[in-house]
Amino acid sequence: MPGTVGRIPTPSAPTPGASAHPWAGTPLGVPESWDPAVRAVADVVLSSPVPMALLLGDDLVLLYNDGYAELIGDRHPAALGRPAAEVFAEVWREAGAGEALERVYRLGEPFLEREAVLPADRQAEPAVFTRGHSPVRDSTGDIVGVLTVSAQTTQLTRQLQSLSDFAAALSGTLTLDDVARVTLRYCLHSFDADRVSFVVDEGATWRLVRRIRGELLDEADERLPPLWRRMGTDTAMPAVVTARSGVPSFVADGQPLREVAVDRHDEKIRAIAALPLRSTVVRGALTVAYQASRPWSPAERALLAASAELIGQAAERARRFETQHGTAQLLQRSMLPEQLPDLPRLRIAARYDPGVDGNAAGGDFYDAFLLPTGALGVVLGDVAGHDVQAAARMGQVRAALRALALSDPRPDAVLGGLDRLVASLGTEGGTHELFVTVVFGVVDADRELVTLASAGHPAPLIRRGRSDTGPAAEFVEVPPGPPLGLGGRTRTVTVPFRPGDTLLLYSDGVVERRWQDLAAGLTGLGAAVSAAGGGDPRALCAVATAAVPGATEDDVAVLAVEHAVRPSRSAGMEVPAEPTAPSRVRHWLTAQLTEWQVPEAVVGAAVLCTSELTTNALLHAGTAARVEIDLSAERLLVSVADSGTRGQVTRAQTDTLSSRGRGLGLIEELSDTWGTDPTVRGSTVWFEILIPPG
Repeated sequence: MPGTVGRIPTPSAPTPGASAHPWAGTPLGVPESWDPAVRAVADVVLSSPVPMALLLGDDLVLLYNDGYAELIGDRHPAALGRPAAEVFAEVWREAGAGEALERVYRLGEPFLEREAVLPADRQAEPAVFTRGHSPVRDSTGDIVGVLTVSAQTTQLTRQLQSLSDFAAALSGTLTLDDVARVTLRYCLHSFDADRVSFVVDEGATWRLVRRIRGELLDEADERLPPLWRRMGTDTAMPAVVTARSGVPSFVADGQPLREVAVDRHDEKIRAIAALPLRSTVVRGALTVAYQASRPWSPAERALLAASAELIGQAAERARRFETQHGTAQLLQRSMLPEQLPDLPRLRIAARYDPGVDGNAAGGDFYDAFLLPTGALGVVLGDVAGHDVQAAARMGQVRAALRALALSDPRPDAVLGGLDRLVASLGTEGGTHELFVTVVFGVVDADRELVTLASAGHPAPLIRRGRSDTGPAAEFVEVPPGPPLGLGGRTRTVTVPFRPGDTLLLYSDGVVERRWQDLAAGLTGLGAAVSAAGGGDPRALCAVATAAVPGATEDDVAVLAVEHAVRPSRSAGMEVPAEPTAPSRVRHWLTAQLTEWQVPEAVVGAAVLCTSELTTNALLHAGTAARVEIDLSAERLLVSVADSGTRGQVTRAQTDTLSSRGRGLGLIEELSDTWGTDPTVRGSTVWFEILIPPG
């Protein structure tokens, strides 16, 4: 039907063939016989760049311009001089189609369709139009036809729908990194912009992130924390100026970024809109920019303002979340050991992954410490709850356990003393709902034994490094005991712990899932540890946390101790947050591994991977990092740890290696295994490369 299909064309000459059409064969006759008023309207139609059609006579015979010809597609030029009911027969009888035009012709009442969504005949998708129909009168005042003017509003409709999708996406964000990532992606595509930036305050300074049209980002990049650029308070960047003043600004044409441009992309910008974020707890702004001049229509300004309003609300929620999350992390940090013992024959690693959304302090804890006898004490426990009170109780239990063990390291004696402590805490607090489970063990490397006792905790697991059938995992049958505080009697069990074996302690969050019983989770854990490629404790911690599929709302804590076949060699380097740091790491690592006579192929691969991880840590965490290497006869282990926390809140985020896509492929290609260890102090990314025999 008239004006319902196609797109708005660019201005052009009158429609070829309209004047030369054989009008004599139509009910209208030759143009020379038309009424002067009708000919004047026809001249206006044919010379207009706006899609227009003139429907004349009782049959509403079509005459239209070039713009309208593009709208009706391949119906042109056959539609010229034919009744509209024939040309648009398939939709003519639909509501608001032919009936509306016939009413205008019969009654002379103008009709405006503000949103006409009709079939996109011969096109990929429906187009949305605002259409106006007006009666056309001859010199005597009689109605002789209908003038139709069409203006496409599809783009605005799409933007409104996109705004709804944007609001839904922002509702799922937790951190400012999440808000920035969603904002940049939405604005770049919805506004078809050349450059988008997002800025927020960072105390007395600012940090800004931007996206440029045409940037090559893969799926890994989209999951990673964005690359923020820090800026001073005196910068003239439009985003910061608007964030400080709270007043929106629009530049239609010029060079708005000339004085602050960081590259050629900024230098090419001619038009920019800067909108402040309306928030009480965070100052910030959004900018959308183009390389061509832009008039910034009222509708576009209103859409930008609505987008900035949504971003401001999301940024406020994110800032509050990050503040609460930081408080919870600070509390958790004070409860867990600063570092684990570094022993020549016992390799130790731990992994702690906060449950729920990472916004609360949990009750899981682990510890490893040397005893006066020279043996190693290891413990993993769980205090029920995900609040400050649970974390405080956890701190009391952990501190008391270490004190008891340093006095009398027998596991049954230690747990007996803890049982009395928890009972006392329950009486003091007037509650009998304290639920604390714990497993404590003493590892004697000289005697190749480990003695364990449990108070209601899941059974420890030992991966045997030497057996007739190869490595296998077995659960230690520790005599069952009730949780602490119930006055139960705890007993111990002593089992062999030979070189090559690895002991694994874990919390119930590793094996429990709501939709399956505990036995299935334990079976999955045992199978995963048995199938692991080696007994390295860091690798087994990663294997254990991923052994049972599905998410858990509980905290996850794992502690692994390997009885090394041979003592390993280790070294470390503090990496300052400086541009030259990756180069210094490469030189140091090359020299150290060459001195240890590591095969050249392993050195090259390790240096490349370590350089990538170091660069990543400095970019995303924004803090100094530490590189540690550990070399055994079987493998080289390299880890890079930072103390940053941005982008490391949820389990989904911490499971992703924070390198810019290229690094992920590099690590996977050059190493035999790799992983991330999310901790309350930041994150550690590590990889292992096996040493060839001989």
